[in-house]
Amino acid sequence: MRVLPERVRATSWSTVEEGRSLYGRNVVIIGAGGIALELMVLLAPFGVRVTIVRRSPEPVAGAERTVGSDRLLEVLPDADVVVVAAALTGGTRHLFGDAEFAAMKRTAYLVNIARGGLVDSDALLRALRTGEIAGAGIDVTDPEPLPDGHPLWSEDACLITPHQADTSEMVAPLLAERVRANVRAFLGDGDFVGRVDPAAGY
Repeated sequence: MRVLPERVRATSWSTVEEGRSLYGRNVVIIGAGGIALELMVLLAPFGVRVTIVRRSPEPVAGAERTVGSDRLLEVLPDADVVVVAAALTGGTRHLFGDAEFAAMKRTAYLVNIARGGLVDSDALLRALRTGEIAGAGIDVTDPEPLPDGHPLWSEDACLITPHQADTSEMVAPLLAERVRANVRAFLGDGDFVGRVDPAAGY
């Protein structure tokens, strides 16, 4: 929303007033796991209105509303930013395609911080090229890694980062804490963290 893809490529000082504020905007977050919950905390100072889209419409604390995934197309037209933070399963592959981009406002942005396969890359490219959406920020791609020369690399309205937010040095203490908590839980003194539901696929 701050025209970052253009500004990081700039070679001269711009005097054109560009960009939009996140303050008071409508944000749709797809998924309701740990990342989505932490993202809501980070978004809180901006006074955004958050809609969570998840498998179950059971309310999520901190969100203005929660809807089931069957209502995704219903909530997209009001979104200023759509953040994909869901798990990739057989049922969520290409969750975002032509129909979803068509439902979004031309001034809206897509951010994918989950898995590349949740978004149809060809549909994203079409949406960016036709101006169907204002832009995208993607930390994950399909295919991944995104090959050199892929058309998304040259899209001015697309900011791509290489799915490397954490280094091994950053992750090691967090992983050690998780192992410690789970060993304690195994010994009967606490709750397990990072539980997986085999039926759900994550």
